[in-house]
Amino acid sequence: MIKAFFVDFYGTLVHEDGEVIKKITDIICATGKVEKREDVGAFWWNDFQTMFTNSYGDSFETQRELERKSLVHTLEKFQSSENADELSNLMFAHWVKPPIFEDTKEFFEKSPVPIFIVSNIDTSDIMDALSYHGLSPASVFTSEDARAYKPRAELFNLALKKCGLSADEVIHIGDSISSDVKGASSIGIKPLWLNRFGKAVPDGVESIESLLNAFDVLGR
Repeated sequence: MIKAFFVDFYGTLVHEDGEVIKKITDIICATGKVEKREDVGAFWWNDFQTMFTNSYGDSFETQRELERKSLVHTLEKFQSSENADELSNLMFAHWVKPPIFEDTKEFFEKSPVPIFIVSNIDTSDIMDALSYHGLSPASVFTSEDARAYKPRAELFNLALKKCGLSADEVIHIGDSISSDVKGASSIGIKPLWLNRFGKAVPDGVESIESLLNAFDVLGR
């Protein structure tokens, strides 16, 4: 019997920072030595992912720390004169006041089971964002709490322990195949991939187009 939803936050309940990332990329292209615009995004993403993957336990660093470091490396790589702190603040401003998806508040209002947020983000940022939108989940668990990021098991296991639930009593909803679907599956939690934009669905992945579709899965 499903007793709760675990739900990702950015990209699932609220919009990711893609537009801000595009703006920062444009600034780097205009102020640095860049041959192809896509080179900036590729380098920045790969640098961030390398640090992100190795950030757990005693080596854990917050999302803000990782984002700033990867941006510093990107500015150095492309010889941009821009200030890393000023550009980072554009991202951080989005994190605390992100645009919300249209179905999110209805999902919270109508859910027949408690909603727990399980997110790769710093605790203070998500609490500010929740307050900004007036959302009240049953509880919030972050990578900062677990000192590890999804898809690693630590964050999911922390949430289960704190909620007093077993893996087969939870459905996890998220927009990332790698972080949400694979991470939840690895410890026996049923994942639902929130596929808002009609992407091809990988074999073996159960997808929904709206948060409200998750209610249909509860009755199975």
